[in-house]
Amino acid sequence: MLELKNLTMDVMGAEGPLRILDDIHMRLDKKKLYVITGPNGSGKSSLAKIIMGMYRPTNGQIIFEGQDITDLNITERAKLNIGYSFQHPPRFKGMTVEKLLKLSLRNGGNKDTILCDLLFDVGLCAQDYMNREVDQTLSGGELKRIELATVLARDLKLAIFDEPEAGIDLWSFQKLAETFENIHARYETAIVIISHQERILNLADEVIVMNEGRVADITTNYNFFKKLSKDAKCRCIEHCEKGAIYDEAECYR
Repeated sequence: MLELKNLTMDVMGAEGPLRILDDIHMRLDKKKLYVITGPNGSGKSSLAKIIMGMYRPTNGQIIFEGQDITDLNITERAKLNIGYSFQHPPRFKGMTVEKLLKLSLRNGGNKDTILCDLLFDVGLCAQDYMNREVDQTLSGGELKRIELATVLARDLKLAIFDEPEAGIDLWSFQKLAETFENIHARYETAIVIISHQERILNLADEVIVMNEGRVADITTNYNFFKKLSKDAKCRCIEHCEKGAIYDEAECYR
């Protein structure tokens, strides 16, 4: 579905050009859920924004369903059914959830059953939410699930979510993770999520690990956690070799 070829991005820093992304090669397939993870500043959000068209690469190509979209802007990519969800979704005072969903419907339809199904799919009761305004009265978790409903309404081919867990409580995060799991099972949309959270990483078909602007690894969630556990054990043993007594059970608490 999506292929990134030799992708680089440079920005001008105080001391000259600074490379943010370096020779990225990646392929994303239909109906798969990908989680991009890695240290802060590793290029995760920059990569997602290049895919959406918010940033322009310095070099390389972006191919979407056989079409070179490298030079297309964000609006043109949105028309190809690529969508992006920010960490903090916007609020719209005076606009109801019903109106927002109707505006989001790809075919412009307005059947109440469609809107009810959309809210049901993200774990919300239509009766409770349809007439509510998309304003400060909604919690962060409610707002993000409503935004997910607008993504489903648009029938996207590729949906990108930038740290969707940011700013919401543990209960809302659990519900949000369940919503991603249900969407992944029921829809054809390819999903890309930037996240550090174990619950989200466990949903991934593939984990894309970023480090210093490069793709350090593309692996399954099982292998990702296996390697993480091994690295943690190695660090623990190294610490113990400095004088402490190694106790595996204690190290993993």
